[in-house]
Amino acid sequence: MNTPTVKFSRRDTQNFFRTLNKRVNTYFKENNIKRTANWKLHLKTVIMFCVFLAPYFLILTLDVSDWWKLLFTIIMGVGMAGIGMNVMHDGNHGSYSNKKWVNKIIGGSMYLLGGSVYNWQVQHNVLHHTYTNIHGHDEDLDAGRVIRFSKHAPWYSFQKYQHYYSVFLYGLLTFNWILVADFKQTKRYLARKLSYGEMPSKVKQWSTVAITKVVYLSLWIAIPMIVGIIWWKVLLGFFIMHYVAGLILSIVFQLAHVVEGVDMPIPDESGNMKNTWAIHQLFTTTNFSTKNPIMNWFTGGLNHQVEHHIFPNISHVHYNKISKIVKSTAKEFDLPYLEYKTTRAALKAHFSYLKQMGQKPVLNA
Repeated sequence: MNTPTVKFSRRDTQNFFRTLNKRVNTYFKENNIKRTANWKLHLKTVIMFCVFLAPYFLILTLDVSDWWKLLFTIIMGVGMAGIGMNVMHDGNHGSYSNKKWVNKIIGGSMYLLGGSVYNWQVQHNVLHHTYTNIHGHDEDLDAGRVIRFSKHAPWYSFQKYQHYYSVFLYGLLTFNWILVADFKQTKRYLARKLSYGEMPSKVKQWSTVAITKVVYLSLWIAIPMIVGIIWWKVLLGFFIMHYVAGLILSIVFQLAHVVEGVDMPIPDESGNMKNTWAIHQLFTTTNFSTKNPIMNWFTGGLNHQVEHHIFPNISHVHYNKISKIVKSTAKEFDLPYLEYKTTRAALKAHFSYLKQMGQKPVLNA
């Protein structure tokens, strides 16, 4: 990945973002509502942790058949994804609470998912939210040679099948955190002196990675073996849990940015982007299935990705309300507000886009 040198335009002649920000602030002020989480998210936090952890304790304490244990591990994967999208995400954006220590604890649930808070904050909060869909800067577009997410990425002949095999690889997302990404990212981000907030020391960050990995593997692998579950069943259950979570998380993330209709712009030779940062988000981000209450609840508002990208410090519990303001303001300023009405339509657009990116590029004459 290149060192971020992108410069967004500062020319917002119509004052789109200033107008939008003022209207959203007015909404919270007039309704006397905090921009952070409310009781609905607090309750959902409890539910998600129960879905994630209760099956784990049942597996350890109950003498049930392997089929029940299989079901429990699938449920744990759903809960794991739920914590990632609803709890950890808001915490690490600082939108769960107006108290930093609460956000730190809630954001620390990332360690229960097997990842690193520091790495996630840099990759997601700094690189993805700042350089959304910009090849060479947004690491969410970087899948190595395996999947081609952008027309600006190199093409390989096997990628013509990526719209078939990609879905099978998506389930490996959280395994990548545990086994590869956290170590590579820690080395890379520390070398580049990237951080979200205070820059950690090398000793502190590497120690945190090492200790949390040991604790994590002890919790999910060592303890089940100690209580008497045969090793291969433990590893299989661990794999299933992570695969379910990884598949859910990957698909939800992809439907927001890697679909037909969104832009994949790159800066000019001087590093300048055409649009301001806020307007850039409108061109590179799309919503999906926002009228579906189940999707709104379970995805933690990540189906309201437009609102999230423009206002990442507002808790997702408010996105459904402020989306009306964002949509009407974008229309007023003749700017795009991208959305797919259903999850099915968004999925179709994603895999259709992957198919397009897998085709051999036509060289300009």
